[in-house]
Amino acid sequence: MSISYLISYDVLVSITAASIVLLLIWFILGVRSSNNKNKDHDKELFKQPLPEEDCPICFLRLPYLGSGSRYYACCGKVICCGCVHAPVYDDQGNEIDDQKCPFCRSLRTSSDEELNEMEKKRIEADDDIALFNIGVYYRDGRYGFPQDYTKALELWHRAGELGHAAAYRNIGVAYETGRGVEVDKKKSEYYHELAAIKGDTGARFSLGCHEACAGNTERAIKHFMIAARSGHSGSLKDIQQFYGYGFVTKEDYTVALQLYQTYLGEIKSSQRDKAAAANEEYRYY
Repeated sequence: MSISYLISYDVLVSITAASIVLLLIWFILGVRSSNNKNKDHDKELFKQPLPEEDCPICFLRLPYLGSGSRYYACCGKVICCGCVHAPVYDDQGNEIDDQKCPFCRSLRTSSDEELNEMEKKRIEADDDIALFNIGVYYRDGRYGFPQDYTKALELWHRAGELGHAAAYRNIGVAYETGRGVEVDKKKSEYYHELAAIKGDTGARFSLGCHEACAGNTERAIKHFMIAARSGHSGSLKDIQQFYGYGFVTKEDYTVALQLYQTYLGEIKSSQRDKAAAANEEYRYY
């Protein structure tokens, strides 16, 4: 065997060994990077979101239930059911049949055409709620809008970028069901998570249900605990069931109850109770 062959063989072995070492280093660094990304992702995903905004009239926290408040396209304000239902009095103290917006005092309209025009103007002002609403109208083909899933998704993307969490949930549902787009479970999960991070309680509950069905009980409970703090009674019931099955400790169940009671304490008022008692459409928890 020649010396040159031995040298070439030794060099080849050295290069191969070095390559294996480099590959191992890259693999270890890749695993660590992936683990760090997962930790960062979960840290963001399981962070308690900011609460709903306050009613601009009574300054109490708005309930998460849509029936507990009403959007007014005239001024773009969301007003709680209590302030919507509250009686209005004239200068003499007599109750009057007031047909004006509780906030900006614009005359209310019952015409779909006028309401559509108001919401279109709100879209020009980048009103995320108006964008979301008209997206729903396009999805369902309601109030004079043709059914157009593509247009609905376009509007929801704009609304989501402006901060409307439920718009991302609707996009997630579209990818889950294939309405306007091809079914894509990964994209559906992505948009549901984005909606949950931004504060959509319905998306948070859905994620908890998906994790529970997949057998990821610990992650499901985390989602349900956050949703309970945001006022989702269904999540509280699921935690109660998990407690009955032995998946949740008595201490954690007690914490969930306390979180939900804290939420109720932030939204309840006698004025809202009167509204809910007078009309089921004003139910707010």
